[in-house]
Formats: sequence, structure tokens, C-alpha cells
Amino acid sequence: MLLVETDAEGWPESDRWQAIADKAVRAAILHSPDKRFLTEPTQIEVSVKFTSDDEVHALNRDYRQKDKPTNVLSFPMVQEDLLETIDQNSDDGEVLLGDIVLAHGVCAREAEEKGVTVEAHATHLVVHGTYHLLGYDHMTDQDAEEMEAAEREALASLGIADPYLVDDE
Repeated sequence: MLLVETDAEGWPESDRWQAIADKAVRAAILHSPDKRFLTEPTQIEVSVKFTSDDEVHALNRDYRQKDKPTNVLSFPMVQEDLLETIDQNSDDGEVLLGDIVLAHGVCAREAEEKGVTVEAHATHLVVHGTYHLLGYDHMTDQDAEEMEAAEREALASLGIADPYLVDDE
């Protein structure tokens, strides 16, 4: 069972971001080897915070030693090697998979540059962040290709075009 907690402080029309976060997290999990998280009796929780560039800047500086805002940060709470035993390691039937934090200004600027809606880009960033919580990364070319393929599949299931498609024109 999955629970997506959302805080959309400072984002316009904050009531719609809960639904966007929920569908993005569910699509990412559904198109991953961990799709069982959607049906297991253990409650899997993902926290998604839509916030300001300033807050993401501070988090990026404090946790990654990068003194600038970024579009999305993920903070996994379960070690990758323990993901497959998640249902056995929960004492109270609940597991916090992790936190995802999006910066409004960066997200809006990138959406404009890409020619997509803020909603579509935010959905992509939540999917991307969810895959980080599930142990994916993009440190090597092969890892990046695997993560991007998973993202494409999840986003396609939501009717969102390939965000990695390069327009040669």
C-alpha cells in the first residue's frame, strides 16, 4: 500500500500538486522491479515537497555541498540493498521510502526552456526522484540509460512525451 504525502507551499494552485505527485510516484513504482510496493500490506510512504528555489538551494548546499538551487532532490530512507526486504523489516507496518523536494523557479524555467507545461515537467521530476528512492542513479552512462528508460516508460503511461528526446532542428 502506498501513501504519498505532499506539501505544495508556495506553488500556485497548490491543490493539484497532490494528485500530480501521487500519479507520478505510482507510475514510477509500477514501472519498476519494486511494483509490489503498491500492493503489499506494509504501507510505503513517499513525501513530496514542492517548495522554493531558496529552500532547495539550502538543502543542496547542506547535503550535497553544491551551493546552488537544483530542480529536484531525493533523500532515500531505505538503503538500496534493503529494498527487497522492505516488507520483512517493518516493525509497525509502515516504511518511509524517502523524500523528494522540487524547486518551483527552477522547475518553471526548465519547463519553459523545454516547451512543456510546469505540470508535465514536475511530473517528470517526481518520477525521476522516485527512481532515486528506488536505488536508481545516473553516475555511469549505463546507469543513466537504465534510469532514463524507466522514466520514459513511466511517463509514457501517463501520456507524457519522452523528456530526453533531442530535437535536432
